[in-house]
Amino acid sequence: TCTKYSLGPMDNNGYLLRAEEGPVVWIDAAAEAETILEALGDTKLDTLVTTHRHHDHIGATAAIMSRTGAAGACGFPDEEAISSVTATSQRPVWDGDTIAVGPGELDVIGIMGHTPGSIVLAWRAEDGPAHLFTGDSLFPGGVGKTWSQEDFDNLLSDVEHKLFGTYGDDTVVHPGHGDGTTLGAERPDLPEWRSRGW
Repeated sequence: TCTKYSLGPMDNNGYLLRAEEGPVVWIDAAAEAETILEALGDTKLDTLVTTHRHHDHIGATAAIMSRTGAAGACGFPDEEAISSVTATSQRPVWDGDTIAVGPGELDVIGIMGHTPGSIVLAWRAEDGPAHLFTGDSLFPGGVGKTWSQEDFDNLLSDVEHKLFGTYGDDTVVHPGHGDGTTLGAERPDLPEWRSRGW
């Protein structure tokens, strides 16, 4: 099951992924450590995944790792920045890596642009649509914020090729803030995103 929690003053989404058996994963311990711990209850947390290094996504990372004993994982270009702020050891991951969850695994997809080491996590269900946990790389209506033309080009290209070019229209998108969407709902607007430059 996937349960979404709104955390902190910027309404960051945190996601709890668990099944009847197998490893349990939390995506983005953004803030409100007590809320996260309450959500976990007696459930053992195996891995805490951070989608990228921005402060609003890592506010409770150190507390959750220390209080649960969970392993940390994040995109390798962001690993040093995250570890230096949270004083926690992170497993650096990127394209081709996987993170165990329940009876299966999450595929790690490296997405450059919003930060150098942002990652998207993909769950391919045996029956039903795939699910993408996109952090701040993809939202309903566009890609995440960038600070240069090069970063925007990198971000949109990675999103086009690694997400839209790989997964079907029924794929569910779970972003780092706000409501979810599907790739099919967003796909027709890709040319507009490129032309407007954000």
